[in-house]
Amino acid sequence: MPNIQSAKKRVKVSEKKNLRNRMVKSAVRTSVKKFETALAADPQSANVQLTATTSAIDKAASKGIIHKNAANRKKARLAKQLNKAAAV
Repeated sequence: MPNIQSAKKRVKVSEKKNLRNRMVKSAVRTSVKKFETALAADPQSANVQLTATTSAIDKAASKGIIHKNAANRKKARLAKQLNKAAAV
């Protein structure tokens, strides 16, 4: 445990940020799972869930929680899954 006041504050701030980042990442993963479930059930209605998932990914990328290229990769893969399911 740090003795210096500013170091103590940094520990507290980093814990808060870590918690917030984990919550956002968890929300993104949950949204992706909901999309995959909707895709398995009905590919036509999965388009609405894709929009919500894309929005969650974009929010995480704008906050710097995930890298913007990683966010674009995730969105592209989800869209590819949707297109593949719709074609079948």
